[in-house]
Amino acid sequence: MALLGRIYRSDFHIDFVGRRRVWYALSGVIVGICVLSMIIRGFSLGIEFSGGAVFQLPSHGGTVEQVEDTLSSVGIDPADSVVQQLETSKQFRVQTPTLSDEQTDKLTDALAKRFSVADPDRNIAVSTVGSSWGSTITKKAVQGLIVFLVLVMIYLSVRFEWKMAAAAMAALVHDLVVTMGVYSLVGFEVTPSTVIAVLTILGFSLYDTVVVFDRVRENTAGMAASSRRTYAEATNDALNETLVRSLNTSVIALIPVASLLFVGAGLLGAGTLKDLALAQFVGIASGTYSSLFFATPLLVDLKRGEPAVRALDARVARERGRRPRSAPSVPAGPGASDGPGEPGETASGEVTARAGGLAAVAGDPLGRPDGSGAREPVPAGAGLAGAGRRPPTAGAARRAGGRKPGRRGRPSGKKRR
Repeated sequence: MALLGRIYRSDFHIDFVGRRRVWYALSGVIVGICVLSMIIRGFSLGIEFSGGAVFQLPSHGGTVEQVEDTLSSVGIDPADSVVQQLETSKQFRVQTPTLSDEQTDKLTDALAKRFSVADPDRNIAVSTVGSSWGSTITKKAVQGLIVFLVLVMIYLSVRFEWKMAAAAMAALVHDLVVTMGVYSLVGFEVTPSTVIAVLTILGFSLYDTVVVFDRVRENTAGMAASSRRTYAEATNDALNETLVRSLNTSVIALIPVASLLFVGAGLLGAGTLKDLALAQFVGIASGTYSSLFFATPLLVDLKRGEPAVRALDARVARERGRRPRSAPSVPAGPGASDGPGEPGETASGEVTARAGGLAAVAGDPLGRPDGSGAREPVPAGAGLAGAGRRPPTAGAARRAGGRKPGRRGRPSGKKRR
């Protein structure tokens, strides 16, 4: 709680850019696991993409094993089918590969007999979908994704610069791979709802990245003549300044999506919501991570080789190297000056001048820097407090004697009648 309080009070400073190799390694591990899962495990495609038949019927207290036995009895391999028991509606949902009309009728009669369905034509819903419909949807989704990426690349290149656009596109690919990899790992079906959710999270991921890049541009504007901080430091400051805003936006977006995923699909059994909610939940979380820990540090690495950025870094290093170091302590003595030196005077020159003044004072007991030994009359008692005591002032003499020196007549303060 203390850490969250510090974050929301902006009482913190995280070195995002300085630790970018750690973030790169973490992203590499996550992306590697997702890619391996997509290659080895593959995806569980829904009927809209793979084609086949779907049977939905009342369960009447049956089990999934009984449905699988029924499939085997009509010559259908249960390993190629998906059987779901819907607890809320007390029904079975059986998805099979593409069947002929004869196989469809035979399986319908077998299910009706096994689970005591009185009227199969009304109580058993059969839907048949060809694989061509799913391939058409996939082709349209890929075309829309390509057009979207091209338009976003052009806009970011015009609005900011092409290196910012390249970093944003890299973060976008990162989010896509992570989202689809999670689908492969958990075994959720890929349905048209999944495609809609993926296209939705692309916009969210880019929105968060663009906000961070806009702050980076504000912090780095006019740095060509500055020598206060490097490009990497200005970029890291921009990340810290937008961190609270990014966290607030992500948390507000994740709360309703988490409700759909964990409450709607998990507790209430609304299976149609889980495909949409899982993609959005993973995509929003991955988009927040990539905009802070991946896209902006990658931008710093892309800009590092530019002549202007290299000149800025060198100028900042020279300026910090010229900062005056603390001068060595010199023993204090009469006539030693403690004030600052003249403008433009180096620390070594100041120490040398002070040492010369001390040498001159040491040869004169009265503390005269010219070193002359001639004595001059001094007031009585001047040596009681050292050679540096000044003669008594007129005010001190007046307080001591009650009269102003060199003046005759009545004491001061009395008027002549």
